Amino acid sequence: MKRIEKAQEVSRILNRIYRKVPIPLKHKNKFELVVAVLLSAQCTDERVNQVTPSLFKKANTAIKMTKIPKKTIYNIIRPCGLAPQKSKAIFELSRILVKKFKGKVPESFEELEKLPGVGHKTASVVMSQGFGHPAFPVDTHIHRLAQRWGLTNGKNVVQTEKDLKNLFPEKSWNKLHLQIIFYGREFCQARSCYGLECEICKSCNPRRKKPFITKKPRFKKAEKQQE
Repeated sequence: MKRIEKAQEVSRILNRIYRKVPIPLKHKNKFELVVAVLLSAQCTDERVNQVTPSLFKKANTAIKMTKIPKKTIYNIIRPCGLAPQKSKAIFELSRILVKKFKGKVPESFEELEKLPGVGHKTASVVMSQGFGHPAFPVDTHIHRLAQRWGLTNGKNVVQTEKDLKNLFPEKSWNKLHLQIIFYGREFCQARSCYGLECEICKSCNPRRKKPFITKKPRFKKAEKQQE
């Protein structure tokens, strides 16, 4: 089966199972979304959603965030892990947003990726879910699944994103990346299936007999700590 045929099969199955997909990270504005996505690095969405209400109650805008002590941010977000780096990044990006953008989140990949703690994946989520622009955020889970399903060679996340964008229509990207995430959590987890058991793996690779070993993603050095 060619890659394009596998992509069509993936779309067919995902659209049947997930006609509607919710936004995983709870937020009420674009600033909250940036912070929530930053906190989700090496942390579950469920844990982030447990932590952010307390943080956003104190500061739900960049201006308000610059007025609370870094220690307060640190203490609230500790359950999310990497608290020293994340609390510093949240405070510093808030300061930059106030100074350069009057407290608003910029509607630009270039400007978003200049913010502390914001790499390309985080910027893609914000551009997609916050502003509605076509984007295909690739995290470790999507990188793993794209390899299992035979949609990419898994060289790195940059190549995976490029391959997925070439295989799927642009208008599907914003919904599709969420569908892939939800499917992976429910049917094709990292420590199960192994490319042999779920519907998509069996449909796309019917002759596979041995567990598929995925390549670990390689991020740019600047993104590695956060994403």
